[in-house]
Amino acid sequence: MKKIVTFGEIMLRLSPPGWKRFSQANSFDVIYGGGESNVAVSLANYGLPVDFVTRLPDNDIGDCALMEMRKRGVNTSNIVRGGERLGIYFLETGAVSRGSKVVYDRAHSSMSTIQKGMIDWREVFKNAQWFHWTGITPAISQGAADACLEAIQVANDMGVTVSTDLNYRKKLWNYGKSPAEVMPELVAGCDVILGNEEDAEKHFDIHPDGVDVTQGDSMDAQAYMSVCQKLIKKFPRCKKVIITLRGSISASHNSWSGVLYDGQKLYEAPTYQITHIVDRVGGGDSFMGGLIYGLLHYQNDNQQALNFAVAASCLKHTIFGDANLSTVAEVEKLMSGDASGRVSR
Repeated sequence: MKKIVTFGEIMLRLSPPGWKRFSQANSFDVIYGGGESNVAVSLANYGLPVDFVTRLPDNDIGDCALMEMRKRGVNTSNIVRGGERLGIYFLETGAVSRGSKVVYDRAHSSMSTIQKGMIDWREVFKNAQWFHWTGITPAISQGAADACLEAIQVANDMGVTVSTDLNYRKKLWNYGKSPAEVMPELVAGCDVILGNEEDAEKHFDIHPDGVDVTQGDSMDAQAYMSVCQKLIKKFPRCKKVIITLRGSISASHNSWSGVLYDGQKLYEAPTYQITHIVDRVGGGDSFMGGLIYGLLHYQNDNQQALNFAVAASCLKHTIFGDANLSTVAEVEKLMSGDASGRVSR
């Protein structure tokens, strides 16, 4: 099978143990992760060949991030080294009515100072069938946005399928450009678009009528038909639009589903009640990893591909850390209706 390529920043995540607040922390748990690296880990875990491309500092912390990817079976041979530091983010995990908090410390990171021309994309995309990026990368810096556009253009030229997770991050867009100025040119080169109600609104001023996500009422699948149709109209190259549907009852209890629109039909996935969330960071990344696997594995069965993505992401919410470490068998078991959580002996 031809490989999948993902491109973005991997960071050092520092979290107070358990559900402690930052002010209570005497130590931090160490995790390495990021939107595109998390997708790569999911795909490798499902047995697919995958390359993760980024820029890492040539120091011990950069080596640790590299080793984490290698440990999970991700190819790192196209990672470039240079720059000053690995980006960091601090995560305070919320519970019940207290939401999680993220504090970024990623200015002047190796990835934020990447420039167009540093990566030989034609070499990277040899024997590749799929390229994935997220809206986090062009939000980091102009250089990262330029490198991302360069990759998309080469992938388009070489006939590689391109997907994006729109991933709006308000705290990152601070280098003088707005999403509306940067994202349309990049998304125009995509065949598959994943997002949620906030992503579509913040990037393109496209939103479902009558939905207020703060009230936990974003689970009406049919309300998102217009969002999907508007995205496909705006980006004619796109063949599939997928919207994740999260109902936030509390920080610990979410309902979770999704829809897929292929230009003709809207597919709806089952809804899962995730009543005791362990770690919701990476939930969207695990959905994207499951979606890519599903679209490649189930071929022309959009319903099965969507169901796999939602089930995979549901399981990720039970796993500590950024990446989904579920197996194909575990995801398919949940898809079949077995959510018992019984011990496997």
